[in-house]
Amino acid sequence: MAAAHRVSAVIFDLDGTLLDTERATRDILNEFLAAYGKIPDAEKEEKRLGQMYTESTTGIIRDYGLQLTLEEYSKAMHPLYLKRWQTAKPLPGVKRLVKHLHKNGVPLALASNSIRRNVDHKLSKLEDWGECFSVILGGDQVPKGKPSPDIFLEAAKRLGVNPSSCLVIEDSVVGVMGAKASGAKAVAVPSLQSQRKHYYIADVIIYSLLDFDPELWGLPPFEDRIQGVLPIDPLLSNAQIGDKILDNLHSVISDDCTYEGIPDQISGIYLGWAKSKVKGFSKVVISTGWNFSRQIVERVMHVEFLDYSDSIETGPVQLLIIGYIRKLESTDDILQALSVTNEDRSIARAALDLLAFSENANEIHFA
Repeated sequence: MAAAHRVSAVIFDLDGTLLDTERATRDILNEFLAAYGKIPDAEKEEKRLGQMYTESTTGIIRDYGLQLTLEEYSKAMHPLYLKRWQTAKPLPGVKRLVKHLHKNGVPLALASNSIRRNVDHKLSKLEDWGECFSVILGGDQVPKGKPSPDIFLEAAKRLGVNPSSCLVIEDSVVGVMGAKASGAKAVAVPSLQSQRKHYYIADVIIYSLLDFDPELWGLPPFEDRIQGVLPIDPLLSNAQIGDKILDNLHSVISDDCTYEGIPDQISGIYLGWAKSKVKGFSKVVISTGWNFSRQIVERVMHVEFLDYSDSIETGPVQLLIIGYIRKLESTDDILQALSVTNEDRSIARAALDLLAFSENANEIHFA
């Protein structure tokens, strides 16, 4: 495959790109404002995604008429955020990509709009692969934060490369704007699917870093699939199986608990295991994506049970997602896009017999 644009270094955002901090902290503002009799404005909060800390905080105080100084607000909120940051998990495909690039000698930088003190608090969640970044910058270490290009220009300077030879990976619109303003190429991995249409200035838009194609940028290819399946860190969902769609393909009923352990960036065809009190364990193919045809963007998930030939009762089931097969062909017709093919079934059956995947079918992972 010929590279569309060869890059010599990669710069990552942190919040919402490497770590799922957006989900870990999404209820904090609701709880804080409730004490003042206020309710968050979803539209305003979405626009704040990726902003500098001071800009975001000042806006919150102004928009909700809080009789607090910036210092008072920060003092009250920081302990709450610090506690939630400890629960944030790396997003799918992140560790794989960072370690792959580092192993192949690609210079890496981390550039976040968060102040450096907060960046350092979060870095512990990256475990040993956090050491792959030779440059780490917080928004308070440059004159202006994103969407200004300052942080990307400084990261490129410290990496010793031209900004135009850098690839930036971002989850926010302001981050993509800053990257493009610096002259770098930008891959967007939106953390808010409802805002997906606003990322048009990015060079490439993907759902998760599981779909990242190194060869498109002249970077070394991945070689870690096992019989067509990419192993992923297990994702557990307590789901409610709904109506049968076709044969043993069922819809998943969406509620507050269904997607607690599944990041918003997850989209595509996956494999794993299901466990129910009635049927026990079963191999499954799981297809999931986003329905953009309605006013409110909604996640849709289907599950096909591969071990059952008889009818399946609707009811609670635990789903353990452990492997990624492919991305959805198209999202114009979400029901068609979620269709499981015979090839998907064949790949899943064969892979789930391998030790790399079969060892996950035990009580330990179904906690």
